[in-house]
Amino acid sequence: MSERTRDHVIWHVRCHPGTSPDVYRHVLDLTAEFIPVVQPLPPTALVARLRGASAVFSQDPWRLAQRFLLQAVATYGAPVHVGVADTWSTAVTASAHAGRSEVLHLPHHRAVEAFLRPLPVGALHGIGPARADSLRRFGLHTPGALAAMPEDVVCRLLGGKKGRLLRDRARGIDSCTITAHRMPGANSAHTAFRRDETDAASVGAAVLDLVVTVGERIRRRDQVARKVILTVGLVGGASVSRTWTLPAAFGHTEGLLSAAYRILDGMAIQRAGSGGSS
Repeated sequence: MSERTRDHVIWHVRCHPGTSPDVYRHVLDLTAEFIPVVQPLPPTALVARLRGASAVFSQDPWRLAQRFLLQAVATYGAPVHVGVADTWSTAVTASAHAGRSEVLHLPHHRAVEAFLRPLPVGALHGIGPARADSLRRFGLHTPGALAAMPEDVVCRLLGGKKGRLLRDRARGIDSCTITAHRMPGANSAHTAFRRDETDAASVGAAVLDLVVTVGERIRRRDQVARKVILTVGLVGGASVSRTWTLPAAFGHTEGLLSAAYRILDGMAIQRAGSGGSS
């Protein structure tokens, strides 16, 4: 494998379902020690571009992925599956089929074609159950069959843009780029009352608005919450904060609101007096 090819290798790392947010962050940090270009895909995945990492560590992409996998398990108890390929979508599909070996490396385009061709069409990244059913009704049961279909026919079946995208992915072609960034550590929102507010209903309504805002932001970023923190500004400039640890990581508004109201009930705002909350 040439150095130029190595620079275009993509890892897709898939943590086991149920991995805690803290362990997921450790896996992100560990990946960054191996590869400088890492994009989180919350709640349990990430994608990374090697960009010279193999040369730095003097190991080919497969051995480097094995080293990363062993370190993730030994240090954080985080078993992962890694797909290694030359495009994002193929690496995602590969990580889902790594099996007991835990690393599936597709070192060249012939290997990519041989891997993709016989899979069920629904296994291809970007094809959900409804679209897979539609493709099967037209006799396209595998990515190989989709790749062999003329582009104009696929575009008529799936629509122009989506059809071209999925046909390209079935052929191991994907122009999707990786953007290195850090996952936000927290999501927050705040509001302020125009006067000192002691009415519990008014404070509760303000908390509802804040939780809806934060919940929508979490889901838009494909994140989950582990804790809810409520801070209330009191008369005189002081503030009080309370934290509620959720029983499981999630991002749905109802659960976040329940936690926020539990905190609020414990604060007895109607007696303490408030000037704002966040």
